[in-house]
Amino acid sequence: MYEMLKNKKLELRLLEQNSQIGAWTNLANPLVCEIIGSLGFDWILIDAEHGPNSVPLVLSQLQAIAPYATVPVVRIPNHDASLIKRYLDIGVTNLLIPFVDSVQQAENIIRATRYPPEGIRGVGAGLARASRWGSNKEYLHEANDQISLIAQIESLEGLHNLEEIASMEEIDALFFGPADIAASMGKLGIPGDPSVKGAILSGIKRASALNKPTGIFSSDRAFITDCELAGCRLIGATSDVNLLVSGGRSLLESYRAAKE
Repeated sequence: MYEMLKNKKLELRLLEQNSQIGAWTNLANPLVCEIIGSLGFDWILIDAEHGPNSVPLVLSQLQAIAPYATVPVVRIPNHDASLIKRYLDIGVTNLLIPFVDSVQQAENIIRATRYPPEGIRGVGAGLARASRWGSNKEYLHEANDQISLIAQIESLEGLHNLEEIASMEEIDALFFGPADIAASMGKLGIPGDPSVKGAILSGIKRASALNKPTGIFSSDRAFITDCELAGCRLIGATSDVNLLVSGGRSLLESYRAAKE
């Protein structure tokens, strides 16, 4: 029974697998998640860092995506252990943590996601969705192994410390953030700058050499192809905002062009 109810975990360990194509969601709407799930994306990123999300809103989106094969990943806003605990208790299994710059930060995040003695996560799952409100008696003993922890590399410091972070067994993957890496390199608003792309491709290769899976979010298809060739397999290909804006703009322009 509970095997069917367990939240889906990203399969990140096989670097030779086909790319897993995902969609970013920022509109904080369960119906949007359900639509994307129905389309068959491999994974969906629910963004609680830049999207107007809260813990209850994320919960509603997890519930909306649950009937579909699409795997939900949640990007939380910071490293706060008390906030991490709340997201885990509502059933988040795959966490994307922004701005992981150092081994110390990574260690603190790992401890926040683990029950004692391995970590400091508070034991309140008997009252939470994660354990099916206490019905899953094995949850406390299985939970530490059910979490996929993805560290987002978004700065020159993070790139500098990449090998040390990637070498941590509890960090399941690294995810590169082109916009913030560009800003850290003095290229604010220019994530397509060759030096930024080069730094990311180098990071992917360095992580791949350590057998650590990597991910990227970009609308630049040529760059995505380069990332895949370098070993990247977790591909953020689009977003709900992009689908709405680009689709709407294209339709509007087609109508206006027809009247000219």
